[in-house]
Parts: sequence; C-alpha cells; structure tokens
Amino acid sequence: MIITTQDYQITWEKLPDDYILPDDPVDNIYQPAQAAALTESLQLGGTLAPNCLTPTNYGICATVNGKIVVKAPDWAYIPKINTTKQEVYRSYTPQLQGDIPVIVMEFISNTDGTEYSNKPTYPPGKWFFYEKILKVPNYIIFEPDRGELEVYRLDQNNEQYQVQTSEKNQLYWIEEIKLYLGIWEGTRENLTTKWLRWWDEQGNLLLWSSELVEQEKQRAEQEKQRAEKLAAQLRAAGIEPES
Repeated sequence: MIITTQDYQITWEKLPDDYILPDDPVDNIYQPAQAAALTESLQLGGTLAPNCLTPTNYGICATVNGKIVVKAPDWAYIPKINTTKQEVYRSYTPQLQGDIPVIVMEFISNTDGTEYSNKPTYPPGKWFFYEKILKVPNYIIFEPDRGELEVYRLDQNNEQYQVQTSEKNQLYWIEEIKLYLGIWEGTRENLTTKWLRWWDEQGNLLLWSSELVEQEKQRAEQEKQRAEKLAAQLRAAGIEPES
C-alpha cells in the first residue's frame, strides 16, 4: 500500500533482513513495571484478543519518502497482528503485518521533549510520526513523577491531535477499547508511585493479580469469621456444629 500526500509518500514494507534495529533503550525502574501493569490488568479483565499485542519499546515501522522510520513507544495497543509472533519479534509494519495501533504511550523520563517533536524531516519526530504517518487515534503522554497525564485524540478528519479533557473522576474514555484511563497512587512490586490504571464503563477498577489474590484472601477470612460466629451461636443453643 502506498499513501501519497503533498509533502511525503508512505509505503508499508517489510524491513530488509539485514536492517539493524537499535538496541533496547535504558529505562528507569518505573517504566517496565508501568507497562507490565497496564497489560496485566487488561489480560485479567479479559479484554485482550488472541492476536492483540501490547508491546513495550517495540519497533513500529514505515517507509517515508523511501527512508525507513522506526519508532518504539513505551507502550502500545495493537488490536491485531496478522502474522506469526516469530515474524514480528522485535518490530512490525502496520498495514502489512498488523493493524495500526489504537493507542501509543510515552512515559516522560527526561526533559528533552522528544515526545512533542513535530519535526517532519527525516528522521521525523515522535508526534509527527504518530499523528501524520501512522494516524494513531490516541496518543498518551505520562509524567509519573508529577502524575501528569495528557491524552490526545485525532480529530474527526484524522488530521490533528486534540487534547482531551477528563470525564468523571479524572478519567479519560478510550473508545477503541471501551475503557477509562486514569491515575491511581499506590504500591506495586515494592514501588510506591502514581500508576496508569484502567476502569470499566461502570467505573470499576481493573485489578492486578496481586489485588485479586488479596481480595480472595479477604473473602476467605470473612467466610471463616462467619462460620466461627455461626458455630458459636449453635454451641450457645446447645447444638454441637459438625466439623
């Protein structure tokens, strides 16, 4: 597929076999945990289709004016990969090997401002690539230290990102996955910070596995207490409860 505009031509081509992808970037201790937490709650909530992909620092490729461009967002939601996961182990080409991402996220870890770069010349900036080349519907920028969340969505003409205002409880509705996104402060993996979390349409928080385990422990303890109370009442009435 070839898309031609006044200023640039986009083609969706498989990377050459000898193309060398850049090494994985150096993350801070929060970024991998944040990305894993986003995916885990989606999995436990049953919202990930079998061919869906939610990668971290994973190459998304396009050929712009004959030159290969690869960007690796900190987290992305790709509804469907059309080929085997082995073929797209470190990167994929949208339109050729899978869907355009419906969400890309960048976690700000420094002050160079690359997340906002609208530079159109090669190599294009992240903002330009997501907005003009890929046309990702939702671009999300998160600054965890200050807990600042910016949600941008393509306008109705799929031309420009428009900043979104939060809805109830400071949550942002993500139409493509029918979930709200917001900030929750607490502890996971011994890291106490501000986390991006998902909420369903009814406002229920999608839980992590550790929270589900704790929830089950509390339920079991409540059942135990009810059983002990009932046993005590039976004994007071002169009835020995069955073990």
